[in-house]
Amino acid sequence: MIASESDPSNDRMTNADLHCHTLASDGTLTPEKLMERAIANNLEILAITDHDTIDGYLSVKDMAAPFKLVSGVEFSTQWRGMGIHIVGLDFQAEEITSAVQHQIDVRVQRSEKIASRLEKKFKRPIYEGVKQLAGNGVITRPHFAEYLVQEGLYSSVAEAFKKFLGTGKPGDVKSGWPEIAQAVDWITKAGGFAVLAHPHKYKLTNRKLGMLLDEFKAVGGQGFELSVTGINPNVRHYYTELCQKYDFIGSRASDFHGPGHHWCELGKVPPIPAGVTPIWQAFK
Repeated sequence: MIASESDPSNDRMTNADLHCHTLASDGTLTPEKLMERAIANNLEILAITDHDTIDGYLSVKDMAAPFKLVSGVEFSTQWRGMGIHIVGLDFQAEEITSAVQHQIDVRVQRSEKIASRLEKKFKRPIYEGVKQLAGNGVITRPHFAEYLVQEGLYSSVAEAFKKFLGTGKPGDVKSGWPEIAQAVDWITKAGGFAVLAHPHKYKLTNRKLGMLLDEFKAVGGQGFELSVTGINPNVRHYYTELCQKYDFIGSRASDFHGPGHHWCELGKVPPIPAGVTPIWQAFK
């Protein structure tokens, strides 16, 4: 799957953004507004990858746009006790609905557990307020953080994560999430491509990242987000070498959540490096 630098078919400069969020999960824009922003930012290919739901994608999949919209989702999984996200791209939506429902059920159980821990800590109701804040979208940890700030229980979202919701804290509930193999199986059986999301965010040593990639490849993983917002050039070079080693196709991803984060703008992402095949070459 690895293309050479001289390969004329290697359209790595395409303005694709294959990881972003809407109000259907923890983004701040409606799917329609996200589509408008994609048009304004001259996107050529877009995937809406809300956390464990495809509702955002489904609501705009028939909307006319001057770019290609592909199906997407970001599945929450666990690997050796830590949370790992797997993005699914270009799958048959009707073939993945049962997997999405499973994840939504887990999210409900998880949010109830987080709320219970917070209610014990602050001796007051939490869950109903968070549900109202999330609206029709799935409940995520950022919803809890935002609500806690609104209620004056923490001074900022960052403080809420640092003290309660972040990795290893009481509100970081991983129980119920499937193993990586399950998520990859859901995606590939639906005709899609399984991509390891934002590997730089896991802060793994090179050795542990190699172990993760060994397993991801072994269970059928195909893609790797190596062109992401704000990535260090040296890290991106290392990721290019990993893609070549594991024969992964490369994905381009802003992880856009809303216009308030200027460092993480829709479509403003480095191109796929020479020597790695862009994942969109394999799209239907």
